Amino acid sequence: MMRVFMKLIGMALMSIMALSAAQCSKNPADDAQITICFAFQTLETEFWVGAHKAITETLRAKGIKVIERNANEDANRQLEQIRTAIVQGVDGIIIVPQDGESALTIVGHANEAGIPIAVFNRPPADRSKPALVVVANNEKIAEDAVAHMAEQARKLGHRVTPLIVVGDLGDSNAVARRRGFMSVIKRNPDLFNEVIEVPSKWDAATTLANFEAAMQAHPEVGFVFTSSDFLYPQIRAVLEPMGKWKKIGEKGHVILGGLDGDSRAYRWMKDGYVDATGVQDLFFEADAIMDALLEAIETGQKQPERWIDDPGFALTQDNMAEREMDMWGCRLLKER
Repeated sequence: MMRVFMKLIGMALMSIMALSAAQCSKNPADDAQITICFAFQTLETEFWVGAHKAITETLRAKGIKVIERNANEDANRQLEQIRTAIVQGVDGIIIVPQDGESALTIVGHANEAGIPIAVFNRPPADRSKPALVVVANNEKIAEDAVAHMAEQARKLGHRVTPLIVVGDLGDSNAVARRRGFMSVIKRNPDLFNEVIEVPSKWDAATTLANFEAAMQAHPEVGFVFTSSDFLYPQIRAVLEPMGKWKKIGEKGHVILGGLDGDSRAYRWMKDGYVDATGVQDLFFEADAIMDALLEAIETGQKQPERWIDDPGFALTQDNMAEREMDMWGCRLLKER
């Protein structure tokens, strides 16, 4: 009886070993495949479309499974999408948050779950929770673009009324861009009249209505900075009927500048309507955040913490010949 029992145990052990070996050799690629949730808020602008393309195509080319989630500018929806991704057991998360506060909340959930998280372009409100973050130096980029615009204004020989189309101030990027604009205005008290501020909420319809009202009330405005290039069509729609959509050097030209670096801004710089554009390095930001997240996953870091700075630059009519190919919008346009 004992002999039979030992024989059965031996056969069972052999079966277990065989099954284990089969599982190890069966589908190691499936077991090892990394899954990343890429959660974003919108694909409304060329910048977000370009970022989406760069991130998803690069990750999939590396054999990584990408779960895409579009919250359509709803912070609560994005939070639920991230909670679902955590339950599904993703290896990492990349988010474009709606604002800094919602980013903090989402990062906190990822930290608790032990899943590394990377925040693209729109940073959390503060650094209280560990995350990988890549963000442009929005204040310095805006300041450099507006400084060039101020040089052009000084050539006019008279004071100018400046206007800024302000982004959603719940977004730290918008706050930094406004700060960069204001720093140039304050440095030149002899050059500028009181600033006109136009809220946009990062929304085209809101921008059109508010900018039109501002220009009707202050037709003397001769200096306009948009906190995002994607709002240029609304600016043109108001200026053109007023006879103020003029090329540089033409009588009535409104000194124009913005920030992002999309293809429309490039075309209108090339055509001579826009004086300067602050440029974010979209491709650097996408590569940097993916590399940092993949490194964290591979090395087992559950709460990696690193802030990556995109210095960006200002493309102006003075340096355009040398630097236009550094502008992501120009590169996208030429690739088409």
